[in-house]
Amino acid sequence: MSRLLEQFPAVAILGPRQVGKTTLATALANALGEEALYLDLELPSDRAKLTEPELYLTQHENRLVILDEIHRVPGIFETLRSLIDQRRRKSKPARHFLLLGSASMDLLQQSAESLAGRIAYQELAPFSVREVVATEGRSMDRLWTRGGFPDSFLAANDDASFTWRTSFIQTYLERDVPALGPRIPAETLRRYWQMLAHNQGQMLNAAQLASGLGVSGHTVARYLDIMVDLLLVRRLQPWAVNAKKRLVRTPKVYVRDAGLLHALLGIHNQEELLGHPVVGSSWEGLLIENILNALPSTASPTFYRTSVGAEIDLVIDFGAKERWAVEIKRSLGSPAPSKGFYIGCADIKATRQIVLYPGLESFRIDAKTEVMPLSAFLAAGFSHGP
Repeated sequence: MSRLLEQFPAVAILGPRQVGKTTLATALANALGEEALYLDLELPSDRAKLTEPELYLTQHENRLVILDEIHRVPGIFETLRSLIDQRRRKSKPARHFLLLGSASMDLLQQSAESLAGRIAYQELAPFSVREVVATEGRSMDRLWTRGGFPDSFLAANDDASFTWRTSFIQTYLERDVPALGPRIPAETLRRYWQMLAHNQGQMLNAAQLASGLGVSGHTVARYLDIMVDLLLVRRLQPWAVNAKKRLVRTPKVYVRDAGLLHALLGIHNQEELLGHPVVGSSWEGLLIENILNALPSTASPTFYRTSVGAEIDLVIDFGAKERWAVEIKRSLGSPAPSKGFYIGCADIKATRQIVLYPGLESFRIDAKTEVMPLSAFLAAGFSHGP
């Protein structure tokens, strides 16, 4: 992050609310020795200061300006471009603005086209396996059950964590979604989010969702766009290169944070989770989210499925003919993948075949297929990929 601030006059840290963006931003400012100006654009008093943004920000041109919840004032991007260019002509330091937002890169970039070449984007996700495993023994089980939002993960007990997450969900439904503009009843969106949770890791069935909600397929697609833009739901696209195969064309959908998934389903603790039908897809979603957050920006993640049963949970294209096939199994006794996985690997010409499981050891089950825990997969990094 410090490197991005050195290279670009504006850096945007994007992530869902309560993930720690403000804490990270102020820590970065302190580490750089900057006297930072912080404005929370959810506060009317701070938004009022930007009634004449050029006049106000010019008075603080020697400071790093942190603008929190930047998506609340999308019209400011054009002013920022002018101020950045003015500072450049005066040979001011590279770092000028640190922008924080609770919406996705795609949503912000619609308003930030004028900052092209002047801004870098960095997503801040909730706690990851790599971050928590190093701190305590059974932290991965806690991460899986409670999710990675700091206040949920660090809560005194499971009940306190569950209470925090249900309150978080209600806040998003009643405040954050309306702030994006769409007029959607909170209860309708809650039902939609819960329906996605019940179908965690499955292909999107827009017709079924539309029927359950009593709305059109177009409305269901719009709801999904909102949840994706708020960085709460992930849409994993299907692999679509092999024109000779009858490939599935529908994306799979995951609630990104396992803790929010469980709160939506009324799952309070790990004992309840282990007895719930969603346990397998919850585990799959946890691992996929951790992998995707660790991938280099040049990697392209998809899944593979054909109409005749060939299936790969995650396909990672690194380019240069490097393609990994990843199968996720929540089984210690028999982590061997299905026949459909091997067929899929042959179809896509996978250069590496990996099975992730909840055990601790890494080993091979045949000449091409490796079995390993997620921690080993992430620790190995991706430097040997492309």
